Amino acid sequence: MPISPNQGSTGGGFAATLTGTGLTGATVVRFGAEPATITASSPTSVSVVAPSGAGVVDATVTTPAGTSNPVPFYYVLPPVVLDVSPSSGPVAGGSTVTVTGRGLATATSVLFGGTAVTPTVLSDSELTAVSPAHAAGEVSLAVLALGGSATAAGAFGFVAAPTVTGFSPLTGLPAGGTLVDITGTGLSTTTGVTFGAVPATFAVLSDTRVAAVAPAQAPGAVSIALTTTGGSATAPGVFLYAL
Repeated sequence: MPISPNQGSTGGGFAATLTGTGLTGATVVRFGAEPATITASSPTSVSVVAPSGAGVVDATVTTPAGTSNPVPFYYVLPPVVLDVSPSSGPVAGGSTVTVTGRGLATATSVLFGGTAVTPTVLSDSELTAVSPAHAAGEVSLAVLALGGSATAAGAFGFVAAPTVTGFSPLTGLPAGGTLVDITGTGLSTTTGVTFGAVPATFAVLSDTRVAAVAPAQAPGAVSIALTTTGGSATAPGVFLYAL
């Protein structure tokens, strides 16, 4: 006589169905010693709302003809979220986010704000989920599992794509070393600056300013591009390396 699902939250309150034969007139369904609430029954199935419990218990059905064979039911502890990494990603979505904690083996869904995605469960202590597209801002991340749910408030931030509006000065020596002030919006999460294909050292001054040191390059014109958590952007115009 199978039971579906065969595991659930220690707090109870979830629906379960036992199937078999000779179940006509079921009067009591027990999970261990605790009675469940019968919601529907037929000669081949009994639906119930499970009581609270812990560990592995025997589920049985009692009818006027007697008590059924026991079937194991597993009570699962609620999940716990300990860490979310990375903690931010672009508004376009697509970031692979690793969640670590406890009780994650039965996770069925991860919610970024109110948007649900299906996770890839790696172990009882780790899962990954790909962030969906979402408006900019911080959201809670919730894990839904058979044992219940866990929510980490403000655990993930959706970051808008940057814009670059200009830079100064417009020229520098091929030997490099020119300090270039780059302006725009959404620059606070800058992770890289390139002059042409050459990466530059940089410092984030604010959400609207980044200072970068032009690397050495051959004489000529190159584009300046920034990469942030929210995406990438190329500055208008070119930076000229000239003697």
